[in-house]
Amino acid sequence: MNHLESSFTGKNSLWRYIAMLALVLLASNIIGALPLLIASSIKSFSDPQIMSQFSANPNDFSVLGINDNLLLVLMLFPFIAGLVAFALLLKPLHSRSFLATINGTGKIRWKRFLIGASVWMVFMLLYLVIYKQFDPENFTINNKTASLIILALISFLFIPFQATFEEVIFRGYLMQGFSVIIRNRLFPLAMTSVLFALMHSLNPEVKDHGFLTMMPQYLVFGLIFGLVTILDDGIEAALGAHAANNIFLCIMVTHRSSALQTQALFEQHNIYPWTELAGLIVTGILFILILRKIFKWNDFSIIFRRVEKKEMPAQIP
Repeated sequence: MNHLESSFTGKNSLWRYIAMLALVLLASNIIGALPLLIASSIKSFSDPQIMSQFSANPNDFSVLGINDNLLLVLMLFPFIAGLVAFALLLKPLHSRSFLATINGTGKIRWKRFLIGASVWMVFMLLYLVIYKQFDPENFTINNKTASLIILALISFLFIPFQATFEEVIFRGYLMQGFSVIIRNRLFPLAMTSVLFALMHSLNPEVKDHGFLTMMPQYLVFGLIFGLVTILDDGIEAALGAHAANNIFLCIMVTHRSSALQTQALFEQHNIYPWTELAGLIVTGILFILILRKIFKWNDFSIIFRRVEKKEMPAQIP
């Protein structure tokens, strides 16, 4: 095993983790927000009412009058800025390479990324087909224009950066960091899943449906991706699934309280959080079982094993 064991290399003082998270958040929320701020300012010059309308409802970006596909790129830019900042700061702060947060070996297992993405994408498609069969009136065609092709291109190009930022921070950096504090796998799994859920607490759907109603979904997502990371000794398969999930939603299904508003193929009119939570749990279990078969995870007891410090192979800078 290498992924969590590699957390003992380099420098691990608590202040370094605090500094890293603070600087990455600053880069994401200041530098990353600049393109959207500039675009909003340009629009406000032509119509001063725009900013007051947007201030009244910060989650409604439609009042800015920006093309939906361009708006998606602007909303994803903070994740790119945060990811770049993290990659630049990791070596000076922790004396570890960026690739060390992927699986601890310095090499990316692209096949695992593609398999994780493909399996999850198939589950998403099946889920949508079944959902539409049972509740067809809840879905209507939202977009049949050529802009859907542009949306697909943007999604496949930019969404992986957003998913990479979240997976590298939670299932990579923080899961490794918590392993240094408490040398087991359950504590990092639990803590990163809770923090992952809390990070999404400001999403529009939380405001619409309630904190206690939506948090279980994000917590289960964190647990699924965390378990896959532990069992596969790296984040590639979880990253692929995360990217596939968000790409699928951007292209195929949108709803009023979606965090990323797009002109997707279908619009879903009513959201049933507890039904979707049950579907997510079933999907997550099947996903792990299928990956177990593909990747030959024969020892699930690894989840309960202590994380031991050991000599690591030389990392590729």
